[in-house]
Amino acid sequence: MANVLIVDDSRTSRKILRGILEESGHVVIDEAVNGQEGVQKFQSCKPDVVTMDITMPVLDGMEALKMIKALKPEAKVIMVTAAGQKNKMIDCIKLGADDFLTKPFDKAEIVAVVAKLAN
Repeated sequence: MANVLIVDDSRTSRKILRGILEESGHVVIDEAVNGQEGVQKFQSCKPDVVTMDITMPVLDGMEALKMIKALKPEAKVIMVTAAGQKNKMIDCIKLGADDFLTKPFDKAEIVAVVAKLAN
């Protein structure tokens, strides 16, 4: 079981992710609507795992990933991306992302990736 912070500007995406995570026994400790809020909540909530959308207003997921990794290099961050953003995925791995999820969400993939990082 992991305490998860969901960072995504899409209310629908947050709702779907929350449902899948909670159904599989994880605890969603908070949600953020952009990267800046995500970094702030990461500091206050101390989640085990962060799901981070790449494309968001105010501060995008790649910049938020850099900031979180600067604060805590061992932080577990899963980047969430729309299909077809391969170049951004490669950039995120270089920045320290631990894994990826693609939209539309695949329930089995989400459960497997979070379980792997929660251990």
